[in-house]
Amino acid sequence: MMDDIVFYDTLRQALWIAVLVSTPILTVALVAGVAVGLFQALTSVQEMTLTFVPKLAAILIVFWMTMGFMTETLVAFFTDQIVPLIVGV
Repeated sequence: MMDDIVFYDTLRQALWIAVLVSTPILTVALVAGVAVGLFQALTSVQEMTLTFVPKLAAILIVFWMTMGFMTETLVAFFTDQIVPLIVGV
C-alpha cells in the first residue's frame, strides 16, 4: 500500500509536469489572442473566424515544435516515477 506522502508527492510532481508541458501552448494562445484582439480593436473588424484561425494555427505550430519535449518529459516521468511505484520498488 502506498503511503500518503508518496501519493501526494507523486501527485505534486504530476501536476508540475502538466504545467511544464502545457506552458508553451498556453503562452502562444495568450499572445495570439492578445495580438488578434488588438488588431480587431484597432481595425474595428469583428469577425469570429479572425480570432479562431490564427490562434489555432499558432497553437498547432507550437505543438508540432514542442511535441518532442512533451513526449520526452512525459515518458521520463512515467518511467522514473510511475513504473517504480507500480512495480513496488
